[in-house]
Amino acid sequence: MTQTTEKTVQRRKMTGAKAIIECLKMEGVTKVFCVPGESYLPVLDAIYDEPTIDLISARHEGGASFMAEGYAKATRKPGVVMATRGVGGANLTIGVHTAFQDSTPMVVFLGQVHSQFRGREGFQEIELDQFFGPIAKWTVEIKDASRVPELVQRAFRIAQTGRPGPVVISLPEDMLKIDSKMVFGPKVTCPTPKPSQEEMRQVENYLNKAKYPLIIAGGGVIHSDGEQNLIRFAEKYDLPVMAAFRRHDVFPNHHPLYAGHLGLGTAKEVLASVRKADLIMAIGTRLSEVTTQDYTLLSPNQTLIHIDIDTNILGSVYPPDVGIVADANEALLACLHLNIESTWKDWGEKCHHGYLHASTQSMPKQNSTFTNGEVIELLQKLLPNNAIITNDAGNFAGWLHAFYPFSTEKSYIGPTSGAMGYGLPAAIGAKIAHPDRIVVSLSGDGGMMMTVQELETASRYEIPVISLVFNNRMYGTIRMHQEIHYPQKVSGTDLGNVYFAELAKSMNANGVKVKSRTEFENALLSAIKSSKPTVIEIEMNQEQISVSRTIQQLRSFK
Repeated sequence: MTQTTEKTVQRRKMTGAKAIIECLKMEGVTKVFCVPGESYLPVLDAIYDEPTIDLISARHEGGASFMAEGYAKATRKPGVVMATRGVGGANLTIGVHTAFQDSTPMVVFLGQVHSQFRGREGFQEIELDQFFGPIAKWTVEIKDASRVPELVQRAFRIAQTGRPGPVVISLPEDMLKIDSKMVFGPKVTCPTPKPSQEEMRQVENYLNKAKYPLIIAGGGVIHSDGEQNLIRFAEKYDLPVMAAFRRHDVFPNHHPLYAGHLGLGTAKEVLASVRKADLIMAIGTRLSEVTTQDYTLLSPNQTLIHIDIDTNILGSVYPPDVGIVADANEALLACLHLNIESTWKDWGEKCHHGYLHASTQSMPKQNSTFTNGEVIELLQKLLPNNAIITNDAGNFAGWLHAFYPFSTEKSYIGPTSGAMGYGLPAAIGAKIAHPDRIVVSLSGDGGMMMTVQELETASRYEIPVISLVFNNRMYGTIRMHQEIHYPQKVSGTDLGNVYFAELAKSMNANGVKVKSRTEFENALLSAIKSSKPTVIEIEMNQEQISVSRTIQQLRSFK
């Protein structure tokens, strides 16, 4: 006789607001980011009464959403962020869009106007579920308090399963105060589908025919904790590995099979390896515009094996010869049992040498006493291997991408969406997730000013992040494109001078301005030991516009 176990169903009477917090507890949420608003005061009150959840109140909803997104990347758990109605929701859209493009799990709770005022253009009213529809994985407005557990738990499931992403929940303020009988389901478990035997036979057949196979690994490998199995797979068959755009830490950069990073300004040696490959094995990457160099890098003559957990990714850019819907780590485990004979040792070494040549070549001489390249060199020298680096969008990141060797998994957090203002708040989120690790953000002066107010958040909560600001008093990336397409016609890209070191001090953080190698080294060592957030402002020559050319060289380049 088979023994059955009766399922325990949780049924309790409580308000809609308290039911939301109960769902957060069940999902193991311990940090919530927000800018407070009157439309969801009952939720804030319920968090106050819950000792297991910490509330981090930011200075701007955009900053709060970046913190939640950075925290989610660092923990691989959903980042939770809250804001009020239309104005707060509109402010945090940048973080939602970043989470969508970066495949980051996020759950967004937004206060909404009273149900009686809906449709009358009430105060700050926006149809939030429609507003966020194009940039969220799922949106919903909870109109019935009794459905809070159902819809919130569904939101957590959607955010984490398949290709992760952001979900947005609209909360009419009257619903939050209504008592109702709540029925809670079990905590979300994420499925990890495996490839079929027939699919692995196809992979085996194609690899056995390949002369120059190459792996392109993306965020799916990181999210599934598949980095170690990626190393095992690559080593077993001598397969070279490249990182998709801003997924540098998916494979140790010092490894003899690492072949480089596919991003903005990728070196010609790295691109040459991709073009020579006769088989591309794309694992956990959507083969984005940047990764594929404006969708031009791969050719129909190359065999494409594409593995991703989302069926919609397969064939969305390039039609695969083999398309497999699977969890990246499970796919890599299956790949360890392929019956293939490696003949690719020389090919793997050649790809790695191409990367080494590109990443160690000398930088052009510039009229500056201290260069961006020296900054990266000193970061490499002084930071521990497990330090976490975040960055804003901007040309300064070109030096990071080209010359900083990421040797440890889960050590890089960057926006594939290219969002400015990301670096500092994402670093705060990452430091909250890993208080025992050094976290350093890199920003230009343009991006830093977009979220600089979050320095006060870091000071208030005693979060000792280190923020490097490359100050050249301009929007450098746009200036570079101006000089390429409209030489000497500077329009809208010049910026005034900001005293970032003094600004940091005004927000109870450490602030120091450096102009030389020695000054930077001393400032960084001091910041590593400090219990306060630190801004290191780096004075930069405007001529140092990109890794490969100065402004004058751009103007004369034909």
